[in-house]
Amino acid sequence: MPAASASSARSGSVVRWGRIVVAGMFAALIVFAGAWGSWGTAQHAMLPKGRERGTLTVTDCLPDRCEGTFEPLSPGATARSSVRIERSVMVREGHGYDVVLEPGTDVAVRAGVAGVLLAWLPLGGALLLASVVVAGGMRMPRLAWVLGLTGAGLLTAAFVLS
Repeated sequence: MPAASASSARSGSVVRWGRIVVAGMFAALIVFAGAWGSWGTAQHAMLPKGRERGTLTVTDCLPDRCEGTFEPLSPGATARSSVRIERSVMVREGHGYDVVLEPGTDVAVRAGVAGVLLAWLPLGGALLLASVVVAGGMRMPRLAWVLGLTGAGLLTAAFVLS
């Protein structure tokens, strides 16, 4: 009978390690996707050197985007009568925002600390989701708490400082 119990223990160990590996890969994929989704906007907000910086005054909002006038603040930037920015709860008609223009376009991205935090919102959500996977699939509650609190902190900071 001891041979059957040793075999059972080994198969249980294999299943446990398999669950940990699969859940870890899934959590890593979630975090990677969040970072990848954030980087498209974050690169402009975090690395504004050489890009046109200025102030966008929002004059009109449509369901998916807002438009307004652009007043340059950096050397080499040109004033524009129509620049667009993605519509969010943080963008309101009639307000002015520090922005960076994506190179070669009339698309604006929020600049400064608020812009960086808003750009990393997808990563914050991914960290929250990954924390659930790590807690349930990997049975690592401390790591899950770190991921979850980091994601929640990023989301909270983005809304408080914007």
